[in-house]
Amino acid sequence: MTGSLFERSETLYRRRRAANRLMTGVMVLAVVVALVPLFFILFYLVTKGIGGLTLDLLTQDPNRPGRPGGGVRNAIAGSAIMVGLATAIGTPIAIGCGVFLAEYGQNRLGTVIRFLVDVMAGIPSITVGLFVYGLVVLPQKGFTAFAGALALAIILIPIVARITEEMVLLVPRSLREAAYALGAPRWRTVLRVVLPTATPGIVTGVILALSRIAGEAAPLLFTSLGNQFFSTDVFQAMDALPLRIFVYAVGPYDYWHEQAWAMSLLLVGAILVVSLIVRALFGTRVTVRQ
Repeated sequence: MTGSLFERSETLYRRRRAANRLMTGVMVLAVVVALVPLFFILFYLVTKGIGGLTLDLLTQDPNRPGRPGGGVRNAIAGSAIMVGLATAIGTPIAIGCGVFLAEYGQNRLGTVIRFLVDVMAGIPSITVGLFVYGLVVLPQKGFTAFAGALALAIILIPIVARITEEMVLLVPRSLREAAYALGAPRWRTVLRVVLPTATPGIVTGVILALSRIAGEAAPLLFTSLGNQFFSTDVFQAMDALPLRIFVYAVGPYDYWHEQAWAMSLLLVGAILVVSLIVRALFGTRVTVRQ
């Protein structure tokens, strides 16, 4: 009897070990399948774009079509302005929405808002651009960087809101109960205990959303339009790196194509640098303690 039980246990152990090795292998294969295309994309981007990265590209404005040289200083400044303005507009709204859904949204109103946020997250960016075009551009009778930033903010809001909700829900209930036991009201508990604990995860969500909107060209075609000249006036048309990449990539000149690859590499590099800086300052994880 004892031998039979031992044999059954040994058989079960071998099956579990085999299943564990099989699933580990499947997960490793999935990681490789995900990373290999990313590696080739980055490798191709570096090999194509590194030759066009020059000082003139960063410090000069575009030349007239057909004349080699020039740079994309106006597009770099425009992207920084519009992405920064969109982040400033959308982040407080998104964080407030996420906190409401996590702390006060366990009811019918919260369900409706959560559904609307999910719908917003699935709206194509070009549709957002058309919406802002009808809402802002047509009444003002002019393309503006503010309209472009507003379109980017609309794209950012649902991403940050959903991530904020998940990060706030990860904060242990015991921390809230400890604050309540000390006499803190709910709103103060959220501001002083819950949000600081969830901040690293929320910041990571903001960086993900920022990376998404930094590469959007479709909504800017209907809002900021583009500008051949350097400008910092948010109530005038303004260029951006995605817009300039689109124009140069479909253009007839070889030097435009080279600069388009260089701008693509520059955009990816800028997002990488910002992500590394923010992660170093705020961290990337929410500490969960039972």
